[in-house]
Amino acid sequence: MKKTIGFPGIFSISAGAMISSGLFVLPGLAFAQAGPVVFLSYFVAGCIALTTVFSLSELVTAMPRGGGDYFYVSRTFGHLFGTVSGLLSWLALSLKSAFAIIGLAELIYLGFGIPLTVSALVLTVLFTILNLVGVREAITFQIALVAAMFAILGIFTFSGIQNISLARYEPFLAQGFNAVFSTAGFVFVSFGGVLTTASIAGEIRNPKKNIPAGLIGSTLAVTVLYSLVIMVVVGIVPGDTLSNSLSPIAAAATTAGGRVLYVAVVIASILAFGTTANGGILTASRYPIALSRDGMLPRSLSKSSQKGTPTTAVIATGGLIAISVLLKLEILVKAASTVILLTNIFAHLSVIVMRESKVSNYLPTFKAPLYPWLQIFGIFVFSFLIADMGLQPVLLSLIFVFAGVVLFFVRRGKAVPAAPAFLHLVERITNKRLGTAHLSDELRLIITDREGIVLDEFDQAIESADFVDLDHHLDFEEFLQRISGEAAETLPALSSSEFSRLLKEREAESSTAISGFAAVPHIVANGSELFKVFLIRAKKGIRFSEEHPSIKAVFVLIGTKDKRNLHLRALAAIAQVLQNSEFEKRWLSSRSETEIKDLFILSTRRRE
Repeated sequence: MKKTIGFPGIFSISAGAMISSGLFVLPGLAFAQAGPVVFLSYFVAGCIALTTVFSLSELVTAMPRGGGDYFYVSRTFGHLFGTVSGLLSWLALSLKSAFAIIGLAELIYLGFGIPLTVSALVLTVLFTILNLVGVREAITFQIALVAAMFAILGIFTFSGIQNISLARYEPFLAQGFNAVFSTAGFVFVSFGGVLTTASIAGEIRNPKKNIPAGLIGSTLAVTVLYSLVIMVVVGIVPGDTLSNSLSPIAAAATTAGGRVLYVAVVIASILAFGTTANGGILTASRYPIALSRDGMLPRSLSKSSQKGTPTTAVIATGGLIAISVLLKLEILVKAASTVILLTNIFAHLSVIVMRESKVSNYLPTFKAPLYPWLQIFGIFVFSFLIADMGLQPVLLSLIFVFAGVVLFFVRRGKAVPAAPAFLHLVERITNKRLGTAHLSDELRLIITDREGIVLDEFDQAIESADFVDLDHHLDFEEFLQRISGEAAETLPALSSSEFSRLLKEREAESSTAISGFAAVPHIVANGSELFKVFLIRAKKGIRFSEEHPSIKAVFVLIGTKDKRNLHLRALAAIAQVLQNSEFEKRWLSSRSETEIKDLFILSTRRRE
């Protein structure tokens, strides 16, 4: 998949997925539960959504790959959980898109009398074709729709504020504070779409900046927009009218701006359903791609056109939506909402497991704040919201779960061998090796792609470096004996005594300890075309001198005069890597030679 999506694209997909029926249908029903304070319920719901956005941003900046929760759940808990999660999310997003398309079809029926089923199927085909034309075209269309929608709602808010009657906010807390929070759970479905954006993470340019900026920015913008628009509606529309209205914003627009503003709001509602439907097909189609790449669905679903459009997956998703619009959607949409709430829980759980497992190369560029309390709060809130959904949608979701389990056991023979982060956590708790290298290797490739790392000469020297792990404290003479013996095996042209002599002479000139933690002895040897690095870890320390009695990281550089430039670049690179605040902790906790070398190869530093 080509990286064609920038900040405007991710912002528009995320915002478009959140603004539809939650703004144009639900406010009247929510007002009946909370009263005039309902706009605060939307604000609280947005803050709850933001907790997941923080966790999601961490996970996706660490693993910017297509497939959304399928990818990070499978890498956290294993392919069984990932397969179930991915299949459920594909179905849930398809159902949400179908719901938005039916909303558009209802508007078409009211305006032109075209049967709902006919227009819904035609709209599904049109949105599918748009996504088949190309990702760039679908994103451009989404940006245009979201910009127009925000503009219209901004005009509505500005016009409406001038017509507000403060008396309509009295009594302000008619239903009490409890109603504010219970109604926040009722309207939370309005923010459920923000998670869908993670499924296109592999197509985002500069993901370490654009992903958190797009997700957090869109959530904040939509939260503010929801709160302001609902506040204006409450201040304009009489309470008895509002509590029974399924088109509250249209009613408020008529009062605030007459026929012109009413028509504008109707257009905004059409745009809102359009952004949800278009963004839904775009994001939902990435789940079967990720599942097929891991062998859980047929490989044909991951095929793309020359333009990078995943044609087979888009057609399959369009077909699933076409089937959905023919069904009775009320219960299915509730089931989809239950799945989205489960996805929120898995996002928080995944952050906890990833961090506590201490898995190598889990290096998010954005870290969720207030860990772990933010995640624990999110898990508690979303578990409560699922329980509040009722038994029927939960049971229907369990049917989908069963289908995912069956799919896993049918296809698992073709799946990629998995070593999820959960096994790393078990290793850490039990202090037993369970063979968990697979995830670290995969994360290494992901980081290399994310950072655009092209290995330079120093990286290549690190890859071929000798690693020595010392398990007891040594003085300088003991250290020289040990490293000279190791060097003699690797560099037959240089005897151990000569190597030891050169190191002694270099240390006598001036101490090579550059801090209380690290030393960089570097020597020049005779000959040509030689440059060698030795990485020595001494958890109990090496006594270099009285001033440096416990050096734990030693980087020995030996090179001939013709490699002087590389020698100098290596010294500069090591100095840059040592400045990382996490280096010392990761150096001591790394569990293999590969993890040690990754500290340098995956570092953010200047490369030649």
